[in-house]
Amino acid sequence: MDGTTAFIRLLNNPFKFRLYLFAQIPSAFFSGIRIREIDEAHSVVSVPYKWFSKNPFRSTYFACLSMAAEMSTGVLAMSYVYQRQPAISMLVVSMEANYFKKATGITLFCCTDGLGIKTAIERAIATSEGQTIKARSLGTNKAGEEVAEFFITWSFKVKTAKK
Repeated sequence: MDGTTAFIRLLNNPFKFRLYLFAQIPSAFFSGIRIREIDEAHSVVSVPYKWFSKNPFRSTYFACLSMAAEMSTGVLAMSYVYQRQPAISMLVVSMEANYFKKATGITLFCCTDGLGIKTAIERAIATSEGQTIKARSLGTNKAGEEVAEFFITWSFKVKTAKK
């Protein structure tokens, strides 16, 4: 089994994923962020409107929306760098957001740039130069209406051995 398949299998285990969030990203754990779907090409991440994720305007706080959008792109990237040799570092280098509607229920963020992310990582390995990709995550509500759109720019670079 390759690293991508192994990582996706880990993410699809609700207990292991929640344990990972609790240990590594507690704000995502307490916000109620969940992975709804993931494969090599796309991911869907949800964030609910609840006490921990709300703002004073009776909608989901923009930071929680941002966290879910970033995770929808980040889990795809992590699946391609998981247990990779040579090791690859990944880093968010910029983020843009557009908000269209109040998020008052569960918001689903979908990223379909998995194969583009894989290509950027492969190019970083082939060229030994840092590569970036601007991944799009679209957030929709229960009615399928667009709530927000995020563009997360990821940088990938082959890790060098420390001297």
